[in-house]
Amino acid sequence: MYLLTSRSLRAMVRGPRTRPSRTAAMTSRRCITSTALATCLAGSLSGALAAEPAPGPTTVRVSLPTAALQVQINQVALERSGPKRAVVVSAGAARSGRYRVLCNGRVAATGELKALPAFTAWGAGRQHFEVDFSRWQQPGRCQVEARVGGRVARSAPVRVADDALFSTTAPELLNYFRRSRHTGDGDRRIRIFETERFVDVHGGWKDAGGDSGKYLSHLGYANFFNPQQTSLVAWVLAYTADTAAPRYERAGLLRQVQDEAFWGADYLHRILDAVGYFYTTVFDKWGDDKAERMVVGYEGEAGTYTSLYRSAYRAGGGLAIAALARASRLAAQTGRQGEFSGDTYRADAIKAFDHLQRVNAQYTANGVENIIDDYSALIAAVELFHATQQARFLDAARDRAGRLMARQTPEGSFISDAGSRPYYHAVEAGLPALSLAHYLDIETDDARRSRLREVIRAALKREVDITQRVPNPFGYARQSFQLAPQGRAEGPVLEGFFIPHQNETGYWWQGESARLASLSTAMVAAGRRLGAPLPPDWAAYAQAQLDWTLGANPYGICMLYGFGRRNPPAVPSSAGDMWVGGISNGITGAVGSATGEGMAFGPGPDAEQWRWVEQWLPHSAWMLLAAVEIAPSAVQANPRDR
Repeated sequence: MYLLTSRSLRAMVRGPRTRPSRTAAMTSRRCITSTALATCLAGSLSGALAAEPAPGPTTVRVSLPTAALQVQINQVALERSGPKRAVVVSAGAARSGRYRVLCNGRVAATGELKALPAFTAWGAGRQHFEVDFSRWQQPGRCQVEARVGGRVARSAPVRVADDALFSTTAPELLNYFRRSRHTGDGDRRIRIFETERFVDVHGGWKDAGGDSGKYLSHLGYANFFNPQQTSLVAWVLAYTADTAAPRYERAGLLRQVQDEAFWGADYLHRILDAVGYFYTTVFDKWGDDKAERMVVGYEGEAGTYTSLYRSAYRAGGGLAIAALARASRLAAQTGRQGEFSGDTYRADAIKAFDHLQRVNAQYTANGVENIIDDYSALIAAVELFHATQQARFLDAARDRAGRLMARQTPEGSFISDAGSRPYYHAVEAGLPALSLAHYLDIETDDARRSRLREVIRAALKREVDITQRVPNPFGYARQSFQLAPQGRAEGPVLEGFFIPHQNETGYWWQGESARLASLSTAMVAAGRRLGAPLPPDWAAYAQAQLDWTLGANPYGICMLYGFGRRNPPAVPSSAGDMWVGGISNGITGAVGSATGEGMAFGPGPDAEQWRWVEQWLPHSAWMLLAAVEIAPSAVQANPRDR
């Protein structure tokens, strides 16, 4: 197994690195993608994916640890008064053992390991145990040591403190965004697809380690997979800079987060067309030297250019409006701004919102709004109400919230469309509940608030219930879905850990670090609005998703680069640059599994490693928002002040 230690990463030069061209013969990243794995994919995904040439070379491969006894733990930060848990993995059938919790150089706790139910979904021959040391509430550095059948293993150390996740990670998360800025002059004059119009769209952030494109969203052609990308980053920065200013100030980060928020707002201003829509994508087929970089939509793994470049709510338009509205409020409260004024940001947000209220469905691939439009438009309306106090935006929020709540099933899940397709999302599964929680902040009608609380409670309870329904030693958030063998969801509703590989995109599946952080954020932020403290199983669920990304997973890999004991390897030809503070996509279902069963991380070939290794903006954005929300100090007496 090839892994880099965080100590070696911190010693690396943090400037840009030169990487090989990834465009020749469509051999990189999303150009070969899953279809290059013809041998194992052709059979199981035969309805959705065509066979392609044999895989390319593998110079880097990651395997599961082989030690007979392992202790996996969050390797970065745990809240002093929050859940604290380690998972012990033992080869063989031993059903008992002991543990010690070592904190600040002394024994903090000892006891018998708690054996967990048999679990073989990710491999046979392993017994899992739990160590819960949540009662330990002293600050310091802790490790968990386990003894099973004469073997001894010790976890990575973890910092325990008040506001631990935020104070530990926020500086480098912000640095990651700054390093990811797109600063080239080439985007000051680029063409709009199928026109001779040239526009200035400079600024923003490069989307990922191996992609200098800029996206409000992508995958729009598949209708139900749109992730919120650049606009999410801009909103998280502006929202947290405004609502968590004292914490940023204590950390010496206030000016930095404000600067980054205004950097994002300035870019959103530039990509707002005079008509009132945002340009979805600035794209060049992932750096293809033969492709013109332009404002354009694209489809599929070949990056075929299309005219779908006008952002619907679900294609980043809603979060772009929200970000501009919040940036206008931030400017008004701080007296600071970017290149453009707070008044300009607010006017942009209103203009774009009014435009999409009229024509949004026309900008979608299938001409029909779905759940992603609902929660994106809801956040936009809420933020505009905060920025303007105009009643019409409260009315708009009520309308969108009503549509979103009507999608909820009796068990608490949501339906994506007008039929029966279950809502699931690899990036932002927490946004339905989170958007409703933000709407709760502005709603004054008691009857509406009561109904809203019921919906939020049911949604959060359902996330916990489906996750606890089967043996699940790491507490990984499970989900329900349908397969799409012909590019359209059909058949029975299934449940699993990871997103299905046979989905409407035809090729796109990757690790779900952003999804996990979004669910943690929703569980905490929405749950607390129902009344603090969170139920213990809800708090444990929220912490478990962050723990997984930060090292408490079967590979013992911390996906947050530069932190923890082990990090993902660098694969420049496919995943591009690796920055401290960036978060890799993460673990997926096994290659060749239509349903996403089994487990994989970095098995190769090199051209495929982006699925697991590549850093991506939404992962770090969601982690920053989770870090702001998860600490007990994040509870505010008056949520309407948000």
